Amino acid sequence: MRLIAALAAAAATLSLPTTAAAQDDDSGWRVTPFGRINYDIGRTWVPDDTGRKDGYGAELRRARVGLEGEAPGGSGFKAEIDVADNDLVLTDGFVTYTDGALKLTLGQHNNFQSLEELTSSRFTSQIERAAFTDAFGFERRIGASAQYTVGDTLLQGGAFLDNLDDMGSGQWSVDGRAVHAPKLGDTRLHLGASLHYTRLGDEQTVRYRQRPLVHFTDIRFVDTSTIAATSELGAGLEAAAMRGPFHAAAETYWQRVQRPGTDSAGFFGAYADAGVFLTPGDTRGYKGAKFDRVKPKHPLGQGGIGAVQINARYDRLDLTDRSAGIAGGVQDGMGLALVWTPTANTRLTMNYARLWYNGAIHPGTGGNRNYAVDALGIRGQVDF
Repeated sequence: MRLIAALAAAAATLSLPTTAAAQDDDSGWRVTPFGRINYDIGRTWVPDDTGRKDGYGAELRRARVGLEGEAPGGSGFKAEIDVADNDLVLTDGFVTYTDGALKLTLGQHNNFQSLEELTSSRFTSQIERAAFTDAFGFERRIGASAQYTVGDTLLQGGAFLDNLDDMGSGQWSVDGRAVHAPKLGDTRLHLGASLHYTRLGDEQTVRYRQRPLVHFTDIRFVDTSTIAATSELGAGLEAAAMRGPFHAAAETYWQRVQRPGTDSAGFFGAYADAGVFLTPGDTRGYKGAKFDRVKPKHPLGQGGIGAVQINARYDRLDLTDRSAGIAGGVQDGMGLALVWTPTANTRLTMNYARLWYNGAIHPGTGGNRNYAVDALGIRGQVDF
């Protein structure tokens, strides 16, 4: 709580630029330091008869620092580490080459799974991303990719190995995404689709599961347990619209797992999200086929209170495929978030969600597996 209070108190005097000052010289080099801190507190309410513990929790969710820059001839780079878990973890680490509408990337970076996944955690509408993005294991991987922009259309594709920390598993994947984002009058539309194939290593397994909204709890009520698998095939659809203070987004994602010597199994995730700014002149940022930074029209300390928005979300994750004999459960959630952005580089999010379970993996009295869990998360954020 002290961190949250300090953030609110400091916001009135904090006036960071949207990005940190870059160091450049006449040779064409440009280097920019950046970083972020996300600190979460909150609570979960779990039915007593499930035997699971609820209560208060807190977590340094992210603590990242890095450098990004440009070099002569169209080259660039980005390197970022996260120290939140008392360990050095490389998140992004890649080099790029840009020639007009074409951009090539080599190294550890996001493969093109989902508008929600590609939007930075600094700019999401809820405290955590949609349930399917975590459940299906979306993460940065080492690979080579290309993207090409033609007017309002963006094409992305690449070939990847595993995350740096998991190299040696023998898996590889190919991924593609296409987005059309036209401007119709004062309305920005976003229509996208993606396709993903992952070939898993020999004798490899997968496991899909998810927490009830907040990350600081280790309890999962939906969980497929370990599945022997040879490959994964994923497909997603994306849609979003922004007009003045209003914004909305929705996605669906299908994940199919090929199992050795038996039938494949299929799972599903989706969400629908809508929000509105209560402060005049504020709107949700959008850039590069993903949501971007909110820049308050009237920041705190400069004649205003910053940007205030309310977001509502329905989120579904189905980890049950009865035909394949897998009963991981279904999680349906309704979330409401109040987001205060005092300045472009500070943010306070309060997020409540009620989650209904059908076939939860932890039974209650009499073997009941259909019940509800409540969760509350508060996040203080500073980035530069």
